[in-house]
Amino acid sequence: MNTTTSLASADAGQTYDVIVLGSGAAGFAAAVTASCRGLKVLLVEKTEAFGGTSAISGGAVWLHDTDQARAAGHHLAAEQMRDYLKAVIGPGYNPPLIDAFIEHGREALHYLETHSELKYSLRPLSPDYYPDLPGGTLTGRALEIDEYDGRRLGEHFKDLKRPPDGMLLFGGMMVNRVDIQHFLSIKRSPKSLWHCLKLLTRYAIDRLSHPRGTRLTVGNALIARLATTALANGVDLWLQATPEALIIEHGRVRGVQISRGAITRPVFARGGVVLAMGGFAAGAHAAQQRPDTGSEHWSMSPSANVGDGQRLAASINAAVGDHLAANFFWAPVSALHKADGSVERFPHLVTDRAKPGVIAVNRAGRRFVNESDSYHCFVQGMFAQGGANAPCWLICDSEALNNYGLGLARPSPVDNSALIKAGYLLRADSLAELALAAGIDAASLEQTLAQYNADAEHGVDPLFGKGSTAYNRYMGDPLHQPNPCLKPLRKAPFYAIRLFTGDLGSARGLVTNGQANVLDRSNAPIPGLYAAGNEMNSIMDGTYPGPGITLGPGLTFGYLAASDIARRLTSTASPSPTGEQHVLRTAHLHP
Repeated sequence: MNTTTSLASADAGQTYDVIVLGSGAAGFAAAVTASCRGLKVLLVEKTEAFGGTSAISGGAVWLHDTDQARAAGHHLAAEQMRDYLKAVIGPGYNPPLIDAFIEHGREALHYLETHSELKYSLRPLSPDYYPDLPGGTLTGRALEIDEYDGRRLGEHFKDLKRPPDGMLLFGGMMVNRVDIQHFLSIKRSPKSLWHCLKLLTRYAIDRLSHPRGTRLTVGNALIARLATTALANGVDLWLQATPEALIIEHGRVRGVQISRGAITRPVFARGGVVLAMGGFAAGAHAAQQRPDTGSEHWSMSPSANVGDGQRLAASINAAVGDHLAANFFWAPVSALHKADGSVERFPHLVTDRAKPGVIAVNRAGRRFVNESDSYHCFVQGMFAQGGANAPCWLICDSEALNNYGLGLARPSPVDNSALIKAGYLLRADSLAELALAAGIDAASLEQTLAQYNADAEHGVDPLFGKGSTAYNRYMGDPLHQPNPCLKPLRKAPFYAIRLFTGDLGSARGLVTNGQANVLDRSNAPIPGLYAAGNEMNSIMDGTYPGPGITLGPGLTFGYLAASDIARRLTSTASPSPTGEQHVLRTAHLHP
């Protein structure tokens, strides 16, 4: 349906240089870049808290040849990055977009770190997910977000998206990858004990005056750092504001019709609109875009990520990616059903699958995958064989549980009895009893464990190669030898958690060029419309080459979108909207 809005009306609407829809890392990167270049920016968030999926992510970015890598002596050739991405992505490799990512990633991060609170450090060791492929590396591409003091946000700290309880310790304490390793080693390392004591002291002081810890890590630190600068630069942040439709004038995007409270009004953009609303993984049509296993699937994407960007862009014939290697970024997820009817989801990314004394089996009691491979690869294994491996079970013995935990279950001395009572964590005194409780073939499970234990004694896994790559070993326990990922499961009681297929967000999105300008179905740029983050069709084609391959491109193309808008506004005066604007109210999303 078409409607008309006239600037001569009583409520002609506000005008900005840039309107950014979505408050994740890509959206904030665009907002910060534009505001630092003197542009007037509106940042629109649909929910009551800002940060989106980025705020509950690991916060890492994967980029080529950053300042941090160069300072550490890792000056890698661009062709090495291209070789690696060609090997991982395969037929979906897109040279113009990959070149833009490689050529401007360092530039984007340098600009944001120079002009904002953003601060990253190089991971001293962080192998690519396929380190043995041509161009793969052990370090140099993955960067870790530096921790941040949430008090710097002032009154806006309360509006920062809170991570799920399963990602917090002691009801509100954030930890990063390094902190987790220290907690796992607390009984074996004085250095780790001291590190943890300092964290606990800071947290105890925070709780005297705050509902959760103000020491922010991972994705919360990333968003808080960008938000602090955006707000200081005068970016207007609208929470609980819903974009209803794009405003179009002569084929150019001129603004957005936005509902806020009880009022719907036009808001105009002199330079352009950036779509960064997180994709469609939580939308009603997401199920049609993934393999059907006949069982539950859990997305870690926030419930508001229902495909609004694609819905809005459909009004001007925007192209959507097709034939990706995967339409989502996969991760195995366990689900705790609480007494109040709510469900807590836990993504099994780094804390348990790769550890020694932990294996995954299907309902037939057989292993089916290298448990230490990336979360994306793990779920690909669950989808294999017609989905016969979904759901599956993650199994460990008491020694592994005490040392590493399992999903929401914490290591010793934490009491996990509530999880057992809730049915999330199964506990049994024998493998046969565990198999019965889980509905697993008991005889096959016994055979699987016998074979696995015999191999683990020698530190090898001839069936699936657990612990055979640098990335596998990096994810294991560095203090356990000879293989950081392998140890027999022998010490009763035994434990199990059911894993379902899940995702971290959608990969299929709006087709763009190297400036993040959205393209129409004839491959022509749509004037005034940009996309970044999960709203943009994955430059990785739905593959997962390394840690931070969504946030790295998100920051890069958010920066490029704002840079292109600023350049166009500077080079040619863009007239403010006049006369009648044609507001296209679009149909529901059908990705």
